[in-house]
Amino acid sequence: MNVYFLSLILTVILVISFNTEALSPHYYDHSCPQADQIVTNAVKKAMSNDKTVPAALLRMHFHDCFVRGCDASVLLDSKGKNKAEKDGPPNISLHAFYVIDNAKKALEEQCPGVVSCADIVSLAARDAVALSGGPTWEVPKGRKDGRVSKAIETRQLPAPTFNISQLQQSFSQRGLSMHDLVVLSGGHTLGFAHCSSFQNRINNFSTQKQVDPTLNPSFAASLKGICPAHNKAKNAGATMDGSTTSFDNIYYKMLMQGKSLFSSDQALLTTPSTKKLVAKYATSMEEYERAFVKSMIKMSSISGNGNEVRLNCRRVR
Repeated sequence: MNVYFLSLILTVILVISFNTEALSPHYYDHSCPQADQIVTNAVKKAMSNDKTVPAALLRMHFHDCFVRGCDASVLLDSKGKNKAEKDGPPNISLHAFYVIDNAKKALEEQCPGVVSCADIVSLAARDAVALSGGPTWEVPKGRKDGRVSKAIETRQLPAPTFNISQLQQSFSQRGLSMHDLVVLSGGHTLGFAHCSSFQNRINNFSTQKQVDPTLNPSFAASLKGICPAHNKAKNAGATMDGSTTSFDNIYYKMLMQGKSLFSSDQALLTTPSTKKLVAKYATSMEEYERAFVKSMIKMSSISGNGNEVRLNCRRVR
């Protein structure tokens, strides 16, 4: 019996290793050597017209990988009675899908039926970071596109109201560590949050407190001005840090000052180990960039259920 279980464990380890090895930065070297550049060109063009594109692409990649793995299921349109991921509540504000469409169209012209939509999403996220002043890296490629996309499964995404225990569980279920949690949260340096994402911290926080006491008082007051208790403005909200179009470590600096938006951001200060990492990255951009690249590659390697290359990223064949 013990020999059987040992054999089974070794088999599982070998399968996991094989799945990791299946992705390679050189996957398209012969079949589509221009793949990286074609995606970069599409991202650059979109960024020249819309400064919110980088944040959208980075968030899109995260939301794709956390539901069914990195299989581009987030790109599929709802059809008939099936409501797809992109129409799930956490994804309603996702945008810039056209960037992926444009990259796919250009790739199909150069290398028909070769580059997966899942790889395009991963490449576009890398370009979003690099073109915003952040680090660049060689993206391991070879992902396949999935055929299933269900809005109800977006409940699996970590919510902005999560505490540290909930965050740890969500990340560990996907093979990501607490270190990865802190590092990937730093991606909030790009972007914007609607009032609904942090309303819980500035109005009726608890029975004793109207406002989350961990928030900087003047910062909280400014948020209340933007997002009153009965806010009716659909697009009202705040930027995630003071340099929302630049990839930097200001997110961590603001977090240390009590100027974070989400409860899930503040949660990073509630354990000694995660708080130490926040302080580390607040003081060293070099350390943060190095860690971010490692965690991004790790997250983008979460195995999906895909087995094809879609010709149109919005629908299955």
